Amino acid sequence: MSIFKEIPPTAGFPFFPKDLLSLCSRPVRRGEIEDDFRKYLGAAYARLTCSGTAALWVILETLKELSAKRTVVIPSYLCPLVPLAVKRAGLKLEVCDINPEDFNFNASQLKRICRQPDILAVIPAHLGGIPLDLSEILQIASQAGIFIIEDCAQSLGAQYRGRNIGRDGDFAFFSLARGKGLTIYEGGMIICNKKEYAAVLDKKAGQLLKDAFLSEALKILELFGYWIFYRPQLFWFVFGMPQLFWRVRGRGLKALGEEFSIDFPVHKVSAFRRKIAHCGFHRLEEEIAGQRQKAEYFIGELKGCRGLKVLSDPPDGRASYPFVVLLFDDPAKRDRVFSALQHSGLGVSFVYALAINEYDYLKKDIAQAPLPAGASLAKRQLSLSTNRFLKKSDQALLTERIRSFL
Repeated sequence: MSIFKEIPPTAGFPFFPKDLLSLCSRPVRRGEIEDDFRKYLGAAYARLTCSGTAALWVILETLKELSAKRTVVIPSYLCPLVPLAVKRAGLKLEVCDINPEDFNFNASQLKRICRQPDILAVIPAHLGGIPLDLSEILQIASQAGIFIIEDCAQSLGAQYRGRNIGRDGDFAFFSLARGKGLTIYEGGMIICNKKEYAAVLDKKAGQLLKDAFLSEALKILELFGYWIFYRPQLFWFVFGMPQLFWRVRGRGLKALGEEFSIDFPVHKVSAFRRKIAHCGFHRLEEEIAGQRQKAEYFIGELKGCRGLKVLSDPPDGRASYPFVVLLFDDPAKRDRVFSALQHSGLGVSFVYALAINEYDYLKKDIAQAPLPAGASLAKRQLSLSTNRFLKKSDQALLTERIRSFL
């Protein structure tokens, strides 16, 4: 186990002393970070929230004003907070399985589901910064009058057919949580691409997002803690040590940060954290270029390994790679590699531990129909960090050890 060197498993933006110059240089106009996102995506509307989950919840509450339908379709493999947001909005869940070898929906199953008259929205999830093939999803949805909400929590900066992810659906949401690239420790962004929905969305957001001074003060303190501990020499104390504690207590999902509740916070974001987001936005393309460079090394070194697939740019897309996703042909191989590397301090982790219907706290809300592809992928996936603190020698060691197991 490495205590004095722990690489974060995702490529969050670190904070440097020079960033203080940006913070102190000038005041930030209210709405500036929303303008950053609108211009970057070419979107009609953007609104900052306290989390990506809160952003999704506000979108869902808005859709209830726009349609009488009440069922939301999600993929079999995604963040467990997504179905919790759907449940909190008082909507029903329908799960569609994914493909066996990537995160795209099973298209034939999605078509069957979308023939149901009560389908309100479909939520495609761009996981690991890898853009989904949206063409068929958009066609299916448009024919049935179904809204598309893109889950872009892990994919800011990824592109599909030359357009930034988050631009093709009716709505989208991004996460600005710790480790998600651009970060304010915990935050999210609502995106609306249709002018005719923007006014309804803005009104609903104004009703739902209230001031919460104590919660916001805590987030500012946590943000300062992030700036201090988000470096290899200290990260173990806030990441590795809590993981060890919860594993010893038999709470594996808590150790992985996947134990969630429906009572997630919903409130406004302070001017200070808005300023942090705006001042960090200019680093986006530079950081993504660094992530892609590290990803390309892993892809090149592991390409052709028997029993292993590295998820990379799809034909019509360009990934942002906050981490690299490996898919093994055998869960036992994945488990052997993870057991050997989980305490290496080199940022080896999982995307999500389980298929969405396998989380105990979601089982009462999700029909327990078989989801073989999602369940299989969950058992075969592993993630490699593309964090800027990961050195070329670290990457060489990781790839050498992975190859030795294959």
